[in-house]
Amino acid sequence: MQQEEDWSNIISSRTTFSLHSLKDVWHYRDLLWMFVKRDIVTNYKQTVLGPLWFVIQPVLTTLMYVIIFNRVANIETPVNPILFYLSGVAAWNYFAECLNKTSTTFKDNSYIFGKVYFPRIILPLSIVFSNLLKFGIQFILFLGVLFYLIVVEKDPLSPSIYILLFPFLIMIMAALGLGLGMIITSLTTKYRDLTFLVTFGVQLLMYATPVIYPLSKVAGSRLEPFIVANPMTIVMETIRVGFLGTDKGIFSWTYLIYTTIITLIILICGYYIFSKTEKTFTDNV
Repeated sequence: MQQEEDWSNIISSRTTFSLHSLKDVWHYRDLLWMFVKRDIVTNYKQTVLGPLWFVIQPVLTTLMYVIIFNRVANIETPVNPILFYLSGVAAWNYFAECLNKTSTTFKDNSYIFGKVYFPRIILPLSIVFSNLLKFGIQFILFLGVLFYLIVVEKDPLSPSIYILLFPFLIMIMAALGLGLGMIITSLTTKYRDLTFLVTFGVQLLMYATPVIYPLSKVAGSRLEPFIVANPMTIVMETIRVGFLGTDKGIFSWTYLIYTTIITLIILICGYYIFSKTEKTFTDNV
């Protein structure tokens, strides 16, 4: 008679929305932190300037936008163009980095998934957390320029009460990038062509977001409904309203509630699809 074995831990597929999955993330929090440090170190480990690229990249991008869009295209901004574009670049870069890197989770980590068990959601979460460092540095740069203009140049900028929404806006950007990224990375396990469209799609989406122009420029036009429907639009406008003043952007509680609902739907759908795909991922590659 065969004796039954007592196992200390049994790994099996669970329902997609099992609360146990969230407990697993907390149980593997040390691994999550390890992946966060890995993402930070490997990005600039073999570069000459290293972390200085966190500052150089937004500065060069901002200067390019000032020359092309403000000087050449003559797109007026409600505040100093450097300050305006720097706020948009910092916020957009965080969202775009979360989306782009999360969208290749399965492809970039296939060698790990087939060897050892851990909650797969940890990898896209690590991308969201690791990019917070880069975003923080770039936003400090924005605050430095803002401080200089207010104190030295005596620019009449007055941050508003909406600045208190800033932590919530960061969560919206992170959740939106995470949700969309999980949907895309799940689809690319079967439809590899999507990988080539992601970068182009993100760049195209930027032009449908008030990064290089204020929302007031398209108010009343045929494009306004499409731009307002973009969840990142109210995020950009609220950041500017909060840090630069209520007259430097457009804020609406209706738009913010809409964005929150859309973000939650995308995040839940992304987690659902990601959870289903991770069970059969190794069979598809």
